[in-house]
Amino acid sequence: MKIVNNSVKVEKELISIASTESKTTKNKNLIIIILSIISLSIFLLSFTIGRYGIPLSQLFNIVIGKLFNLPVTWSKTEEMVLFQIRVPRIFAAVLIGTALSVSGAAYQGLFKNPMVSPDILGASSGAGMGAVIGLLLSFNSIAVQAMAFIMGVIAVILTYAISNIIGKDKGSIVLLVLTGVVVSNIFSAIISITKYVADPDNKLPAITFWLMGGLSSISNSDILMFLIPFSIGIIPIMAIRWKINILSFGDEEAKSLGVDTKKMRIVTIICATMLTAASVAIAGMISWIGLIIPHIARLIVGPNYKVLLPVSIIVGSSFLLLVDNFARNMFQMEIPLGILTSIIGAPLFLYLLLKGKKAW
Repeated sequence: MKIVNNSVKVEKELISIASTESKTTKNKNLIIIILSIISLSIFLLSFTIGRYGIPLSQLFNIVIGKLFNLPVTWSKTEEMVLFQIRVPRIFAAVLIGTALSVSGAAYQGLFKNPMVSPDILGASSGAGMGAVIGLLLSFNSIAVQAMAFIMGVIAVILTYAISNIIGKDKGSIVLLVLTGVVVSNIFSAIISITKYVADPDNKLPAITFWLMGGLSSISNSDILMFLIPFSIGIIPIMAIRWKINILSFGDEEAKSLGVDTKKMRIVTIICATMLTAASVAIAGMISWIGLIIPHIARLIVGPNYKVLLPVSIIVGSSFLLLVDNFARNMFQMEIPLGILTSIIGAPLFLYLLLKGKKAW
């Protein structure tokens, strides 16, 4: 009788757990739907606001008219503002917000540390150095972006190689982070030297403005170029996001579950580096996105990367889009995007630290 009673109790507990998980899944799906609707609303609203306002009805008229080759009922100015200025800028904000949020979340899971940001291994500093040198040498915008991307990747390769040499190929996470701090500081020092020797009347303002980050000079060709490293970086991370859950348990537990931790670590680092370096290459230094957005996503849906990464994408893209809307509309002169993300991100991060102690 005792065995039967125990089995009945276990069965009831399992049913209760299953029903709880089902309710949790439904709640998370509902949250994702609500966030997606909010994000879509922000996306559409962003096309209508600016120094040259375009009503939402006119926005649909232009888009539908261009798609189906209907008679022109809009001005050339409206068409130019929409397709040459707002479309590349808004899509850039969405893609860069997505890239930085996903890379930040992936690094935080990989290093089992919520304080990690996408530039932890030197990608941002390396990309910044490449762009600064390109500007100093008067390269065109495509060459500057290419140098920034290449140097961002090289910085991470250096970090990984040096940590393996020092650690004798043991792959210590702590050693990798410490090496990343060293490499990042070296590249930051080179940036400072470059600014010091730059022409103060011409080159220095351009370098300083680029380092503050912004989307004002983004073009459609920049978006097309950005889509290549963006796709290479984000698709594998989304495909293996359930394995990041296992990595966050620690190497021993992950290996016992059949996960090749070294290979997973390399794949995650490569993908996150591609996303970070490409973002810095076309938009300059935009801080705090990769640090605070994963925290916000954890507070909303918890630490499960199966749901955390999609929510990070929605929240990150919407956040950067909102900040960019403020940057281009708040004052007569546009505010650099990196300044606004720092002003908003720092106090928001302190608030998240106070409220989100259990989320991680």
